[in-house]
Amino acid sequence: MDHCYIVGIRVNHRVANAGKLQDLLTKYGCNIKLRVGLHETNENYCSDDGIIMLQVCGEKDKLEGMVSALDALDGIRAKMLDLD
Repeated sequence: MDHCYIVGIRVNHRVANAGKLQDLLTKYGCNIKLRVGLHETNENYCSDDGIIMLQVCGEKDKLEGMVSALDALDGIRAKMLDLD
C-alpha cells in the first residue's frame, strides 16, 4: 500500500554535492510529488548550504531506502516524517 511522507534534506556545500544528490533524486523521481529547495540568497550573497523538502509517495520500505541512501551521501542529512 502506498503512503505519502515528508522528507527533509539538509545539504551542506550545495555546489560540491548537488550532482550526486540530483542523481539519487532522479532515481526516485517517480516517488517525488513535490520538491522545494531553500537557501539563503540576496544581491550580495548566495549560501552554499540549503534545505530541500520533498513530498514522497510509495511503499514505505522503498522510501526508507531512499532516505537511507540520501543520508549516506557526504554533506547530506535526510529524515522522513510520517504524519499518520
